[in-house]
Amino acid sequence: NFTNTVQEIHTIPIEELADAAVRDRLRRAFLEPESFRPARTRQMLTEEVAEEFATLAHTLRARGHDSHTVAHFVNRLVFCLFAEDVGLLPNHMFKRMLEAGLADPSSFAAHAATLFAAMQSGGMVGFERVEWFNGGLFDTADALPLEKADIAGLLKAARLDWSEIDPSILGTLFERGLDPDKRSQLGAHYTDRDKIMLIVGPVIVEPLMAEWADAKAKIEALLAAAPKATADKLLRGKELAAATKARSDAALIRSAFLDRLANFRVLDPACGSGNFLYLSLLALKDIEHLVNIEAEALGLPREFPRIGPECVLGIELNPYAAELARVSVWIGEIQWMRRNGFEASRNPILKPLATIENRDAVLNADGTQADWPQATVVVGNPPFLGDKKMVGELGSEYAAGLRAAWPEVRGGADLVTYWFAKAWAQMTSGQLERAGLVATNSIRGGANRAVLKPIAEQGHIFEAWSDQPWTVDGAAVRVSMVCFAPKPMATTRLDGRTASRIHSDL
Repeated sequence: NFTNTVQEIHTIPIEELADAAVRDRLRRAFLEPESFRPARTRQMLTEEVAEEFATLAHTLRARGHDSHTVAHFVNRLVFCLFAEDVGLLPNHMFKRMLEAGLADPSSFAAHAATLFAAMQSGGMVGFERVEWFNGGLFDTADALPLEKADIAGLLKAARLDWSEIDPSILGTLFERGLDPDKRSQLGAHYTDRDKIMLIVGPVIVEPLMAEWADAKAKIEALLAAAPKATADKLLRGKELAAATKARSDAALIRSAFLDRLANFRVLDPACGSGNFLYLSLLALKDIEHLVNIEAEALGLPREFPRIGPECVLGIELNPYAAELARVSVWIGEIQWMRRNGFEASRNPILKPLATIENRDAVLNADGTQADWPQATVVVGNPPFLGDKKMVGELGSEYAAGLRAAWPEVRGGADLVTYWFAKAWAQMTSGQLERAGLVATNSIRGGANRAVLKPIAEQGHIFEAWSDQPWTVDGAAVRVSMVCFAPKPMATTRLDGRTASRIHSDL
């Protein structure tokens, strides 16, 4: 299982070990593991399926179907293919439905509607039971008619291994394919996960791991000081009571930290198709898993994972992207559970993700500042739009309304600065612990820099990358990444190196 590749499984029955070629393959697993690296990466697989579905979406729109209806329908098809390959749809049901549709294309829409209705609330398709999926994705049984060539393309995609699809790039690619305005960007590069982790790491992972290290040290101290039974002596009376209390106190410390994780909320107030949310969810689930394993090693019973998609919150103006964010988070959750030996949740399989909202993150329709949901931290990549382009792109009325609603943002500042101002306001009112946002590197000077001054002077910019390459809507730009908090953090790093302080010019 190599990072960023499609997983391959090699099964060697014992009786085949008599074959020298088979023994050589087993020997290579120990001495030359790189020889097993698959040529096909998860990235290649994801790009291939995204192209196939972008073509289908374009074809359906050309036949006169509404763009939003097309996007919703295609997202359902995508999830069905994934669900089938991870065993949530029984007996290759979706593939068999496509094969029947290929023989009689006029029957496809009726068959698909039957399947979607069963997934909506749980039910039967023929003699086979389909579980309750729900989640908003299967809110109706509506299905669009397809022609023979469309179904043939879907069958081709269905033969790929959808269990290994990569949600961190799936959403971006599908957004470009499903949104008519972004069709030309399909072949463009997307932001890789390593770049996103430059924000997620310092804002989410490192502080929580430091908290767990403190909690773990207290647990170890309690258990080390407790009386212990030996081969010659059983604990009785006060010693037994002391040992029991030590274990109970240790379990309480572990439970308190797991409660902290379960109540931890990550908000991306410009979430796009969900890349930051997906990687944030995986980070939280990985931390919880590590805590359970390490606590078990200390003698405490392991708990079942509690963290799920409800821990990530999003706001996104583009309806295509908002729905794709939900699909990416759902797929990421199910993949994580399977890879770590757990069953996907049931009844329903997909929890409704109303936590990812489709609306403006900085301006309400009535001209007031938009509210953000309560969160522990904020991460994300707000829209990059220069001051002079705001009127042309957003309209003079919106631009004027935005500036009127945000007097604390200096005139002439870029659009991205409003997200920094909002995050800082949430911190000063005690509603937010930390934030990490991406901005164009022009935030270091001029009117933009003014938004960072109170953060640097009254709070703490604890991690920053002053000038990094980034990809926005398929175009390469230079960005600054800024992580900040209302109170001093343990470390300060600028461009990966320890610093005594980071000023507003980064």
